[in-house]
Amino acid sequence: MSSDRGAMTMAMAGVVAIVAFLAVAVAALGMLFAARTQATNAADAAALAAAVATYPPASGIDPGLAAARAAQANGALVVECLCPRNGGLVARTVEVMTAVIVEVPVFGSLTVRSVSRAEFDPVRWLGR
Repeated sequence: MSSDRGAMTMAMAGVVAIVAFLAVAVAALGMLFAARTQATNAADAAALAAAVATYPPASGIDPGLAAARAAQANGALVVECLCPRNGGLVARTVEVMTAVIVEVPVFGSLTVRSVSRAEFDPVRWLGR
């Protein structure tokens, strides 16, 4: 009898394990990429909403609340909003950080964050 009996079965089991590991890794990377895109879109929307809300005549809502609503509509949470109200006619820039929590196979729950900035110029908004 040959001592090689069953060697091909073990080799195939190894190949299947490697392929399964690569499939899980590719799926995890895809999930992280999608979460990054979602966090970036949410941060952009939140920054734009907060920028307009910093000028009280333009919006009757708090800038932080405007950012939170826009982020939530895009499936994210606001982690930080640097967007103070200002009644003056000076241009201002806001910065918003959002987070998306994603469940990644094998790695568990991961948080993906993104930061966006937006500028609002009341003088241009008023058409002057």
